[in-house]
Amino acid sequence: MDRDVLRYYERGEEDRRLREGGGRLEFWRTQDVLRRLLPAPPARVLDVGGGSGVHAEWLAADGHAVELVDPVPLHVEQASRIPGVTARHGDARDLPVPDASADAVLLLGPLYHLVDRADRVRALREAARAVRPGGVVAAATIGRHAALHDMLRKHRYLGKRAIVDASVETGVLRATPDMGFTTAYLHEADEPPREFADAGLPGARSYGLEGAVWLFGNLDELSEEDRETVLEVLRAVESVPSLLGVSGHVITAAVRPR
Repeated sequence: MDRDVLRYYERGEEDRRLREGGGRLEFWRTQDVLRRLLPAPPARVLDVGGGSGVHAEWLAADGHAVELVDPVPLHVEQASRIPGVTARHGDARDLPVPDASADAVLLLGPLYHLVDRADRVRALREAARAVRPGGVVAAATIGRHAALHDMLRKHRYLGKRAIVDASVETGVLRATPDMGFTTAYLHEADEPPREFADAGLPGARSYGLEGAVWLFGNLDELSEEDRETVLEVLRAVESVPSLLGVSGHVITAAVRPR
């Protein structure tokens, strides 16, 4: 595993990121999309690169049998404490599971930390192997312009211009610690379905999670009514091609052919 990526996650902040502030919108929308894509519980869900178990926790609470695989020892330790979740160390490119052993496979982190396309396709191919025919594979990616939008939103673009401009040009973000992230690959909107197809998962569809809402700020001030309105609006436009590239995160999903 890339040492910068490992050091970033060993700080133990990933769990909190999705439970506070602007990260909550990504969390809510991930729930919203996956609950529509996944089989009805109880299903066998393999959560690859599942981190500390932020999503595994609610998936288990929904009634799914969740197995989490992650390359960060701290994450495995954290996730193993969650009722209904089993966790073990592993790599998305070489999953320690039998063929067709899951009803659904999630990759909500690996693809944006695999900067080489061959590795991303390999991880998707492993997910396709691990899921049963007719089962769902869903993967999260970060938008190509996410670093640009984030630094502009935080009024920090000029100080990080060289790094940000390189990420727009090449897709590879070499973030410094003070940027709040680490080394990552940022996808163009049309890339994930093509990577899915090359891994034997044709017909993939993409769902923008935050749309442009993540750029507005003040998400901590949303009332429950406002939250439901935002989710309803984002659900209505989640697959509009012209908006996918604005979203900070995108989930792409396909069914393994029978």
